[in-house]
Amino acid sequence: MIGKIPDDVLAALLETIPIEFSVLSPQDEVMAWNKHETRIFKRPEAALRRNVRVCHPKKSLAKVEQIIQEMKDGKRDKARFWIQLGEKKVLIEYYALRDPVGRYLGCLEASQDITDLGKLEGEKRLLD
Repeated sequence: MIGKIPDDVLAALLETIPIEFSVLSPQDEVMAWNKHETRIFKRPEAALRRNVRVCHPKKSLAKVEQIIQEMKDGKRDKARFWIQLGEKKVLIEYYALRDPVGRYLGCLEASQDITDLGKLEGEKRLLD
């Protein structure tokens, strides 16, 4: 990143971006998440420092484990998929977090309600 963001601005930024995320440690423990009150996939605070396997439904667990292992092995840097949750279409993305030499630091799991994006047509210019 170029530049330095003060901690209070960074905290506000992470709560403001239109994406909810969770951050996993290299040991697959949940380190943090944003948008606690409005999350699509809500988590109890007891999930902090827990293994991510405890936080996912059994039907998707094998795929989550595969994605994370492939990131650790350097075979994958991201995974993207989307699901229908009632009226909402939700985009879910996993990103490997790596240091400048490529060492695995953990995983970013990002989710976003993209229902309204599917309705966009034409264009809307700035301040239109």
